Amino acid sequence: VVYQNDLMQLIQYTPTTETVFKRPLLIIPPWINKYYILDLREKNSFVKWAVEQGHTVFIISWVNPDEKLARKTFDDYMTEGPLAALDAIEKATGEGDANVIGYCLGGTLLAATLAYLAAKRKARCVASATFLTTMIDFAEAGELGVFIDEEQLTALEQKMSKKGYLEGADMATTFNMLRANDLIWSFVVNNYLLGKEPFPFDLLYWNSDSTRMPAAMHSFYLRKMYQENLLVKPGGITLKGTPIDLRKIKTPSFFLSTKEDHIAPWKSTYAATQIFSGPVTFVLAASGHIAGVVNPPAAGKYSYWTNPECPKTPDAWLNEAEEHPGSWWPEWGKWVERYAGEKVPARIPGTGKLEVIEDAPGSYVKIKAQD
Repeated sequence: VVYQNDLMQLIQYTPTTETVFKRPLLIIPPWINKYYILDLREKNSFVKWAVEQGHTVFIISWVNPDEKLARKTFDDYMTEGPLAALDAIEKATGEGDANVIGYCLGGTLLAATLAYLAAKRKARCVASATFLTTMIDFAEAGELGVFIDEEQLTALEQKMSKKGYLEGADMATTFNMLRANDLIWSFVVNNYLLGKEPFPFDLLYWNSDSTRMPAAMHSFYLRKMYQENLLVKPGGITLKGTPIDLRKIKTPSFFLSTKEDHIAPWKSTYAATQIFSGPVTFVLAASGHIAGVVNPPAAGKYSYWTNPECPKTPDAWLNEAEEHPGSWWPEWGKWVERYAGEKVPARIPGTGKLEVIEDAPGSYVKIKAQD
């Protein structure tokens, strides 16, 4: 951990190569779960794989908020999340820009941040953006939309107003019902009933390790994005007093969605390819919201589809797409290398302008929803 504030700790990983790409890599996970989904075990860690490819990897570990953070807003999550992380990375590495990955809600926050930076004419600090299973246009919000009508939102807001946050356990009734479908049942059917492979306890542990949500931020997210779909409307959302417009985003972008995703249905996520103004690459992977993303090359599982063009509709994209066996990670690796810069000597955490605060995984991730 090389930086921390009220909302997050920033973890910098120790390199395993003698040289690294000049441009660092920042990962923004969803704040609804713990970051270690991308770093579960050596054999399935996306972070470890990215470090082995020569990236200087930083990842945000979000706090598990209590009533003291009840008034933290979506603006605060942007300011104290990606923007604070980019500033810290510059101090740690001397680099004024980074390649940035946003996963699920982290991707939604990344899109909003890019539009904010574009409005402020500061977009250069993000060299490329990767969106993993990310909803940006909520017109067809998938199965989660079932939970977001006026009656349920009002009930949720009343519940949050009592404590100032939404209990991690309450998220279990919505996201977990979907994730149960996406994550647990797919494994039960394929592995337990069909005897294909044993149940992955690392995923099961992570799935149960949920976090609380600050009331103000969560209400804004559900109302402005899910219910009113204002993120895709030019000027529909204002962050730190600045109206944002996703069409102003010119950052090269890579979208990875998964074919059986119930939380961020791929045909809904595809809509984002028609909004941004910069070069866009869309890749579709087999499996679901979690297993399709956390799919290391060594496992030799599943497949993915590519199409260099992004026609207007997802069906048109898929009709012309080419299927490839295995993991999408190397495909992304080739894409991001274009924006990674030349090789420089590897950077050891603590040798830049930021000292090491504590060892990974840090203290924030250890706070349970029950604590």
